[in-house]
Amino acid sequence: MDATLLQRSKQQHAGGIVEIVIWRVPEPVEPCSHGYKYRLVYVVNGIRLVGYDNERGKGDHKHLAAIETVYTFVDVTTLITDFWRDVEGG
Repeated sequence: MDATLLQRSKQQHAGGIVEIVIWRVPEPVEPCSHGYKYRLVYVVNGIRLVGYDNERGKGDHKHLAAIETVYTFVDVTTLITDFWRDVEGG
């Protein structure tokens, strides 16, 4: 079974660019236990201010400016809500 693209969008936002890509994958991306691969990013003037992803070997995590922390993935809706909260500074 192949991965299924659930969402792909790129839009201007508050002087920058927001890009969201979410896939449903047949096997979890290790060390994650869920069936999604994702990349959400907010970039202004070429600098990533907010980023969420689940890179193989690292698992779910987020970037707020230069700080990287573990992210607890619940579901896709919560992921998008959490990302936008960070983009908006909340």
